[in-house]
Amino acid sequence: MWLTLFQILQAASGLLLIVLILIHSPKGDGLGGIGGAAQMFSTQRETEAGLNKITYIVVAVFFALTAITGFYGNFLASL
Repeated sequence: MWLTLFQILQAASGLLLIVLILIHSPKGDGLGGIGGAAQMFSTQRETEAGLNKITYIVVAVFFALTAITGFYGNFLASL
């Protein structure tokens, strides 16, 4: 039961991670980065920083669930 729960949470966090990565804007500013136009709108930078934090948290959850199911999978399946 626990193993199944962890696997479902891992799959959900994996899908959420894919969505979050696809939402990110490309890092290359193109020609807008030459004159500093990329820093003109601070709200976009704040939004990107918040999105980065959420992405890092989901990555940590995904890796933790992967480690738990990998190392303790046989033990969790027996519970």
